[in-house]
Amino acid sequence: MKKTRVIIAIAAVAAVAAGLWFYRRADASEAPAYRFASVQRANVHATVAATGTLSAVTTVQVGTQVSGQIAAIHADFNDRVKKGQLLARIDPTLQKQAVSDAEAGVERVRAQYEAARLDYERSKPLYEAQAITATEFNTSESGYLVAQANLKSAQIALDKAKQNLAYTNIYAPIDGVVVERNVDVGQTVAASLQAPQLFLIANDLSQMQILASVDESDIGRIVEGQPVSFTVESYPDEVFEGKVRQVRLQSVTTDNVVNYTVVVSVGNPNGKLLPGMTTTVTFHTDSATDVLAVPNAALRFRPVGAGTAGAAGGARQAGGSAAREGGGGTASADSAAAAFRPTATLWRVNASGGLSPVPVRSGLSDGQKTEVEGPELTDGMQVVIGTNSGGASGAGASGVSNPLQGEQRSGPPRPPGVF
Repeated sequence: MKKTRVIIAIAAVAAVAAGLWFYRRADASEAPAYRFASVQRANVHATVAATGTLSAVTTVQVGTQVSGQIAAIHADFNDRVKKGQLLARIDPTLQKQAVSDAEAGVERVRAQYEAARLDYERSKPLYEAQAITATEFNTSESGYLVAQANLKSAQIALDKAKQNLAYTNIYAPIDGVVVERNVDVGQTVAASLQAPQLFLIANDLSQMQILASVDESDIGRIVEGQPVSFTVESYPDEVFEGKVRQVRLQSVTTDNVVNYTVVVSVGNPNGKLLPGMTTTVTFHTDSATDVLAVPNAALRFRPVGAGTAGAAGGARQAGGSAAREGGGGTASADSAAAAFRPTATLWRVNASGGLSPVPVRSGLSDGQKTEVEGPELTDGMQVVIGTNSGGASGAGASGVSNPLQGEQRSGPPRPPGVF
């Protein structure tokens, strides 16, 4: 009987020990495993992304002012042409007939003019000798003046017909490259309402431009002379350079979004870039060299229960640290602490295994990392960017362990540039 009691007691002690072991193991498994990143020195470049289209700086649409059938074409796609070079010719038959008709009209009106002039010259001395009445003289004089005007009008009609005949020859208005040819031999063009486009000539493809569309929220960061880099789909591994030449004031609203056109000057010495190519443009708006930076995830991380009070406590802690480093609260340390105004909080693991706030002031961001500064920051400091376990509670962290999980924004609002 006594032996049985001993066995039962040993079994009870073993059960308690096993339960305590499992409890501690479960408690340890619930402790969060943090993910860290280092505060490192880096170069941060703030940018604005946009899309645009390549085009020649100067393009001229070559049209025609007369209607007719295309009789000959002397330039084709990609041809280099000189100013004054013959590009095409419209059948001049109708225009030649119009010139002949206008010439005949001039001869007819000139004959009438000569008859009226002779009549006037005869009537004038007769009127002065009072051989004819004033009415007869006025009629002769009026006929002479009308015939003079008719001759001038007929001459203008002849000049117009000759000019239309000259318009049947289409010449290049500038030096350049034929980018478009919109007509073929035998095609009839009508210039009754507006001049149809026959050719499109680009002046110089060694200098091109990008017309980029920038959202109104970013246009304030774009200024003339700003450096630009861009890529095209034809050369995905090559980055081209340019410079902002103009920010146009005209706005365009598309799907309730206001956009502005930015003109970027681009050099094209090797001729790789072609008109009409779609570009992905990056405007380099600002940069910070050799500054302390952290991943944006470190600025998004928030421990459970760390809200505005935690950030305020971090600010007080930064002020106390600055005072201690200054030698017990000197005037210089107090002024330095007062000058520092934190705008965000990082978190690090302290000696006791808990989390301590590190107040910082954020600066430029490139979308992946952000410039930070603060009295407690050092190069190489390990800061928390998230947890590996989603079961953290109490003093544990609930950082962004799942990229699809919403952020906890219990702290103060983050300034612009911090993502």
